[in-house]
Amino acid sequence: MEFTAQMIADLIKGTLVGDPDVKINNFAKIEEGKPGCISFLANDKYEHYIYETQSSVVLVNQDFEPKKEIKATLIKVPDAREAVAKLLQFYESMKPKREGISDVAFIHPSAKIGDKCYIGPFVAIAEGVEIGEGCVLHPHVTIGRNAKVGANTEIYSNAVIYHDCQVGNRCVLHAGCVIGADGFGFQPTEKGYEKIPQIGIAIIEDDVEIGANTCVDRAVMGATIVHSGVKIDNLVQIAHNNEIGSHTVMSAQVGIAGSTKVGEWCMFGGQVGIAGHATIANRTMAGAQAGIPNSVKKEGTAVQGTPAIEGHNFWRSSALFKKLPEIWTEMNQMKKEIKALKEQVEQKE
Repeated sequence: MEFTAQMIADLIKGTLVGDPDVKINNFAKIEEGKPGCISFLANDKYEHYIYETQSSVVLVNQDFEPKKEIKATLIKVPDAREAVAKLLQFYESMKPKREGISDVAFIHPSAKIGDKCYIGPFVAIAEGVEIGEGCVLHPHVTIGRNAKVGANTEIYSNAVIYHDCQVGNRCVLHAGCVIGADGFGFQPTEKGYEKIPQIGIAIIEDDVEIGANTCVDRAVMGATIVHSGVKIDNLVQIAHNNEIGSHTVMSAQVGIAGSTKVGEWCMFGGQVGIAGHATIANRTMAGAQAGIPNSVKKEGTAVQGTPAIEGHNFWRSSALFKKLPEIWTEMNQMKKEIKALKEQVEQKE
């Protein structure tokens, strides 16, 4: 696919500075730009690249003013990062979608497959399964009995949806993710640990994206629920009976223990851990490696550290922590001086 700079500017409603007829056919990072590519500049610390990039077109913020000559054609937009995201979405939507069912896929006769689906080699679809129209199931996907998948959902290789679980419309499940494995439920006895049957399900609502090798466990009873618009990175653990509020995002290696309720529009950095049976308020932001042992009750709270505390206090405490050896030495010296002064006073008395 090839487009002119003017066509791109019209598409994203940008202001063009330079040659409107220059052609582009690919994307590139600004520091790796080549002729025929489009790049973007959204961070001032990368500005020096724009003066030497070989990209034919560069998206820049509306207020960008070059300090010297630029060879590339510029397209000015209110937000360069947002504009390139729209272009990537447009580019992806132009790709032809695959359809058809592989001869070596297994589909139980009772399963219902919607129109315009693609079912790749060695996909296994059990009895009673319902797959909506326009779905793409890559090779080696497994769908357990009576599970349901909504329309236009894409499931990558080796992902597994266990029996009776539900996945909504327009979802993306990346390679190796598992929806509906047993929650970690065991009862200690004198002879060892007795398994507690996990008879609930897992429900993934519409427009959810789940990263590679991420697990959403089924409930003991009822349902583990990931609400609409949630975006989950790779290697995340969502335990049994959790409820994840709409539009919450999680970076890699987040772990949320069982029966926790997470609010809407929360943001969790990498390796955040949340204890079980907690309630996390809407719009909570947890920095990387934060350990949250209890509920967060105030909406919009930002926390950091383990155990997690309010972010501003964490950074002040971290600054002091680095100085603890010096503070300890000074405190001991002060104790000695105070003791000496007391002895002098006592002698005078």
